[in-house]
Amino acid sequence: MNFLSSLHIIVYLVYMVLIGGTVSVVISENRSPIKTIAWLLVLIFVPLLGLIIYYFFGQETRRMRQLSEKNSRKIKDLSFKNLTPNRSVKILPEYANLINLLKNNNFSPVLQGSKVEIITEGARMFEILLEDIERAKHHIHIEFFIFKNDRTGKIVRDLLMKKASEGVEVRFVYDKVANWLIPKKFYNEMKKSGVKIASLMDAKFVKLGEKLNYRNHRKVIVIDGVTSYIGGMNISNNYFINPKWRDTHLRIQGQGALGLQACFLIDWYSSGEPLLDDKNYFPEAKDYTQNLMQIATGGPYSLYHNLLQATVNIIIGAKKYIYMQTPYFLPNESLFQALQMAALSGVDVRLMVSRKSDSSYVDPASRSYYGDLLEAGMKIYELQDKFIHAKTLVTDDMLSVIGSANLDFRSFETNFEINCYLYDPNIARRNREIFFLDMEHCKEIRYEDWIKRPRWKKFFESVMRLFAPLM
Repeated sequence: MNFLSSLHIIVYLVYMVLIGGTVSVVISENRSPIKTIAWLLVLIFVPLLGLIIYYFFGQETRRMRQLSEKNSRKIKDLSFKNLTPNRSVKILPEYANLINLLKNNNFSPVLQGSKVEIITEGARMFEILLEDIERAKHHIHIEFFIFKNDRTGKIVRDLLMKKASEGVEVRFVYDKVANWLIPKKFYNEMKKSGVKIASLMDAKFVKLGEKLNYRNHRKVIVIDGVTSYIGGMNISNNYFINPKWRDTHLRIQGQGALGLQACFLIDWYSSGEPLLDDKNYFPEAKDYTQNLMQIATGGPYSLYHNLLQATVNIIIGAKKYIYMQTPYFLPNESLFQALQMAALSGVDVRLMVSRKSDSSYVDPASRSYYGDLLEAGMKIYELQDKFIHAKTLVTDDMLSVIGSANLDFRSFETNFEINCYLYDPNIARRNREIFFLDMEHCKEIRYEDWIKRPRWKKFFESVMRLFAPLM
């Protein structure tokens, strides 16, 4: 046996040990069987590539949290120490379980009396956002998944730089991977003007695989602790000036802004910067309305799948209807079963997605779920003329959910996300009205037509569904 043959055998054995060890790790992590099988398929059928993909995107680190739950609670307690309720909070009995769930799994207090505007037009979002930033006196805290170096991004960036040069504290958190094409000059100019910049996954002790896989998908702005924004819109031309892009965002004033402030400060602290403890970040909140809300975050370092738990709780608790909008629909087993149960129970369950999203490989996987849900009585609508990027839910003329989380594996299990839960009949009716306005541009998918699809298409969708937990 020559040297090359021996080397070949050694390399082969080392490779097989690596594959075997990785398979053992995947199995021993006790994930959901569906996700485990998906990773095993990748490792078995594309072993070398699968090993690389698993290293960067597959490792489970939920219990190796960068920011402990204890510290998270401490920061929120510190954040709300100056928050004095103007009146006693009356918990809605029909949503007591959900409210307590978000308190216990995310330390999310009930915030009262906020003024809320639902924004569905990019032009309106762009106009009012620039006005609010211009009015800032003390600080601007801004966190976005995508902040592009296009016309829109440059206008917002230049205004942030202007405010920083005027002495306003400007803190900017962004996602490095989603913005990897942005030149360093873009950020260096911001820093020179006085803008403080951080990435949530910048900490040195975070593994490279985590930095690539765990995306900071949140979209949050807090101005002077008084005015805030949360929703689906990022900073780019697509969201603000593209007529083919449909999204939803919230503008919140009052205690809701303080809730978003607490979440931002936790992310700022997680990025490695010192904790900010100053009353100027938490001014006394004005009482605008009678509504109640909770701000809840989800992410890979949480002990629980907070936002998934809340969504399943809402679906199971619905009595009359549930209307949902999402750009990507890849439900895990618990969400899938909850939707089926709700529909079979007689609840009017409606899902709105796009006829064609911006992700060609997600669409067929999403459609693989249609058949069973339609058969159970759920209604599915595909928006024909626009891409719907909104992440909204409204149920029973009382509860609305608007935020950054899609109805898919990545948002509920991998990304850093944030949602606003609003308990208010007026906001719910407005959210419901928006849903029906969008329905005018949709095509309803009917079960009797859906089952007549060509067999090859059904098979292709089923194959893509195998990899849904990894998308």
